[in-house]
Amino acid sequence: MWGEKGMAMLALMGVFFGLSVSTSASDTHQQQQRWWKKSAMFYGSSSSAVNPLRSSVVFPIYGNVYPDGFYYVQLDVGQPPKPYFLDPDTGSDLTWLQCDAPCVRCTKGAHPLYRPSKDRVACRDPLCASLHSSPDYQCDDPLQCDYEVEYADGGSSLGVLVNDSVFLNLTSGVRVSSRLAIGCGYDQIPAASSYPPLDGVLGLGRGNSSIVSQLSNQGTVRNVVGHCLSGRGGGFLFFGEGVYDSSRVVWTSMSRDYPKHYSAGFAELTLGGKATGVKKLLVDFDSGSSYTYLNSQAYQTFISLLRKELSGKPLKEAVDDQTLPECWKGKKPFKSIHDVRKYFKPLALSFSNGLRSRSRFELPPESYLIISPKGNVCLGILNGTEVGLQNHNIIGDISMQDKMVIYDNEKQLIGWASASCNRLPSPNSYFV
Repeated sequence: MWGEKGMAMLALMGVFFGLSVSTSASDTHQQQQRWWKKSAMFYGSSSSAVNPLRSSVVFPIYGNVYPDGFYYVQLDVGQPPKPYFLDPDTGSDLTWLQCDAPCVRCTKGAHPLYRPSKDRVACRDPLCASLHSSPDYQCDDPLQCDYEVEYADGGSSLGVLVNDSVFLNLTSGVRVSSRLAIGCGYDQIPAASSYPPLDGVLGLGRGNSSIVSQLSNQGTVRNVVGHCLSGRGGGFLFFGEGVYDSSRVVWTSMSRDYPKHYSAGFAELTLGGKATGVKKLLVDFDSGSSYTYLNSQAYQTFISLLRKELSGKPLKEAVDDQTLPECWKGKKPFKSIHDVRKYFKPLALSFSNGLRSRSRFELPPESYLIISPKGNVCLGILNGTEVGLQNHNIIGDISMQDKMVIYDNEKQLIGWASASCNRLPSPNSYFV
């Protein structure tokens, strides 16, 4: 994850967690409990599976890009199972919970701290090895896997890997309990000024320690993860390939040169269907980032073109609005993006998909603009070089709204399709 709330929360592999449950997040969760119950009716509670690889797991997603600045799903962990709110992060592998081991430094999350099982993962276990950059990592205790996750913004999380029961509802109508390796994070150093009020991170990346990789290796679902974020807030997350029609999805190849992230390789940026001159953008898809990021050169080119497009339009720069770096005001406050979308042109990222053709990821104005509390329109595309992304460019949550985005780790493909993300996929039928 490169996650953030605004610019301050950018991180390489996860986000840190808040001091209390915000009113908006709590209200959103309460409003969507009916949705959660509906999904439980869909997916049942049987104890035996039939052809589980044909099934998927679907989680309702809560939250929004703005004003909350984060999304979360509920995961039931432990014996007996207890609920935890986790940040679904395609930019990192490890799933971990703030943990009472006891905890050295933990912030207050949505639930009491996770009490770890006594089933520790051994230091030389392959899953432990996958969390270390070098095969020569040290084992202070052969029976224990210690891990440390360091963040781009200077924060970190230290913990121990344990095996515990994770409960999942399959779309086949089966409730399964899987023994998975998760992190017991007992020492967090937050480096941002505000944190989502969550209990941990749901690691959905490409690595072996990812929860989807583990479930795939156990034969529960195929190694496919996807999400559908609604522009109205909420959405859903899924594991497996049983909820979408592959023929209706635009696909491009995952880059083999950047295996640590869901990278689609290099892209060209267009504005209003015209070339911007911005090419060879190394692009990653990251659900842990609220906003979209371009490297400094691409960002400055885009801003220059955007200002030319807005010249003569009834918009003025709102220098007093600190919501995001670039904001504009009109003659009266705007209520929604629909009030201003006519002034902004669609963007697109064009990828070479390795099949002698190109795949276009479309960004209409709703996919890169927000309305601030002052009624101004602000740009949700930020300068990634300023926050340490170097040459990486990030497609964040704002640009993935109202799209189903799919990461097929078995076929090494990334796909997307327009979708109504404010409703759950129907059981036993394709969604898009």
